[in-house]
Amino acid sequence: TKIGDYIFRICFIDPFQGEAMAQFSMKSLSAKRAAILLDTKQDYSIGLADAFRKTFKANGGEIVSEQAYSSGDKDFRAALTSIRSSNPDVIFIPGYYSELSLIVRQARELGINVPLLGGDGWDSEELTKGAEAEFNNTYFSNHFSAEDPDPAVQNFITKYKAKYNANPDAMSALGYDAALILADAIKRAGATDGQKLRDAIAGTKDFSGITGKITINGERNAEKPLTILQIVDGKFKFAQRIGAHGEPLTEFKPAATAPPG
Repeated sequence: TKIGDYIFRICFIDPFQGEAMAQFSMKSLSAKRAAILLDTKQDYSIGLADAFRKTFKANGGEIVSEQAYSSGDKDFRAALTSIRSSNPDVIFIPGYYSELSLIVRQARELGINVPLLGGDGWDSEELTKGAEAEFNNTYFSNHFSAEDPDPAVQNFITKYKAKYNANPDAMSALGYDAALILADAIKRAGATDGQKLRDAIAGTKDFSGITGKITINGERNAEKPLTILQIVDGKFKFAQRIGAHGEPLTEFKPAATAPPG
């Protein structure tokens, strides 16, 4: 969005995810000691880790270990063993799902059963395949939940399934919201003239989308809620909604699961 005045974003920015997950780990999981395992080849992972670290420490928490890996790695045992020795309450792993399946399996093999946390890079139906039980007691931030009782959300899911014979993921919901906001802006602008349409999009406030109420701020980024999902036997379950400024919008309701692995 910093490229130009006509560039807008519908998803929340990555630092917000890191901040929200730090707040969630401390307020809802009562964590005081956290470890971080980040992918140094991905700006996404580095950015989320930075935001998590700063927020966790600013709220009185301690980062007891910080380890790194690179995209494409297959063996994470050395980093995980080092993390295990630091005795964290939670481990934040802001990576992509392609490595996460191995990381979680190896963590559980090493006897690490504390909550594992991540960001929307975890969002994939491939994430837990063959490791459903190992992913119990894990949480990640995302843009929406298929369990949201909002009629608009459920209507979207029903129509999506009917058309594509699949469940919508976060990218699907964000794409849908982008189209809805554009249509709303055209209606408010009364035209598709570039400047008028740009101004109308910039004036978007509290728009009720599939991914929550969306307001476009002065930097053309979306200020909106975030959803925490808990993985239960391979399924993504709604756990909590966090507001645009880190405040809990719903009570944390963890699902009962068997111990990981």
